Amino acid sequence: MKKLIAAMLVGTMVFSLSACGTKETASTDAATEAATDGTTEAATDAAEETEAAEGGVLVMATNAEFPPYEYYEGGEVVGIDADIARAIAEDMGMELKIEDMAFDSIIAAVQSGKADFGAAGMTVTEDRLASVDFSDTYAEAKQVIIVKEGSEVKSADDLAGKTVGVQLGTTGDILADEIEDGTVERYNKGAEAVMALVQDKIDAVIIDNEPAKVFVAENEGLVTIDDAYEKEEYAIALDKGNTELLEKINASIKNLKDSGKLQEIIDSYISAE
Repeated sequence: MKKLIAAMLVGTMVFSLSACGTKETASTDAATEAATDGTTEAATDAAEETEAAEGGVLVMATNAEFPPYEYYEGGEVVGIDADIARAIAEDMGMELKIEDMAFDSIIAAVQSGKADFGAAGMTVTEDRLASVDFSDTYAEAKQVIIVKEGSEVKSADDLAGKTVGVQLGTTGDILADEIEDGTVERYNKGAEAVMALVQDKIDAVIIDNEPAKVFVAENEGLVTIDDAYEKEEYAIALDKGNTELLEKINASIKNLKDSGKLQEIIDSYISAE
């Protein structure tokens, strides 16, 4: 009987020790797994942060409502900016992905990392330089005024007291704020501002010269005032401090300029006058 009791006690002790060992092993395994997951996650984050600089997919934010710089053709975003961005990606050994969004969301997308850069006929301004860095310029443009034939508006000064339509967040939007006693109507798309002009809801539209040519050609009875504003420069917007990607993009822009490819892209959309 004593032997039986002793055997039972030994068995109980062995089971208890075994159970403790199992708990300690499980705890160690969990800790190891957590550490591994943390290391993997950190490595993934680091890889994502350097992906744009080392190859892979380059994400461009744009607003595809701005012909001939970016617009849809057969379900694909094409245009001067889109083609230049594809050429830059190719020069960097990367693939390009285009994200279409509202113009005034582009800088936020670049700042948040949703996009690597923004290209949308974007003018370099002091206000924008406070939020993003810009590449070397790749094109020049200017703002013009679209009015109806016979309009009393003949210059920028004549916009005083008028109702002017602009695309939200664009250079035209900035310039419209300077109009004395003017009323500014803001639209998500340039085409919407032009349609409001056609329907006599506004007196004029301020917009970039090249899209203005397209809109005037498509809508009978509209004309442009071409000498209203000074020339401006277009460049690519990047998150502040992303110097590695900025240097690579600038190098690609230089390569495209030197080879004549950049001018070739522009000329394919804009005929010489």
